[in-house]
Amino acid sequence: MRVLGIDPGLLCTGYAYLDVPNPASLDGITIVESGCFVFRKNASIPSRLLELEHDLRELIDRLNPGIACVETLFAHPAYPKAALTVAHARGVALMTLQRFGVEIEELPPAEIKRALTGSGRASKQQMQRSAAALLKLPAIPEPADVADAMAIALAGARRSNITTA
Repeated sequence: MRVLGIDPGLLCTGYAYLDVPNPASLDGITIVESGCFVFRKNASIPSRLLELEHDLRELIDRLNPGIACVETLFAHPAYPKAALTVAHARGVALMTLQRFGVEIEELPPAEIKRALTGSGRASKQQMQRSAAALLKLPAIPEPADVADAMAIALAGARRSNITTA
């Protein structure tokens, strides 16, 4: 099974495309491709969204994923504006995936954390270390958005195994 994980954002959207031969144990996983689409901070929101759609279309066209995983929206009470900006990018990601007919799995943040660390309250650093360990990487992937996309893809692979088992 190949799984595309997307961590949407308006400054950086991380992605990770993983080959997961055994979703039950997540053994033997390889990274097919990963990276981050970076957008100009001074560009307007509409222009960044258009650029995100273009980048995602190229990525989907090149990789032809069967399933993509995207984190559900999380709004931290201390940073409500952050959720609004992420929602824009998340909407473009979902729309683009849908247009290409890619199966979409939406995962809550707590489920992603639980799938990788066993705790739904894991810190960002714990998540990044867990993703690096599961993928047998020598270091935590940078930027953090790439590590997050890897975590989303790994959690999606686990969920996919549960729903198909």
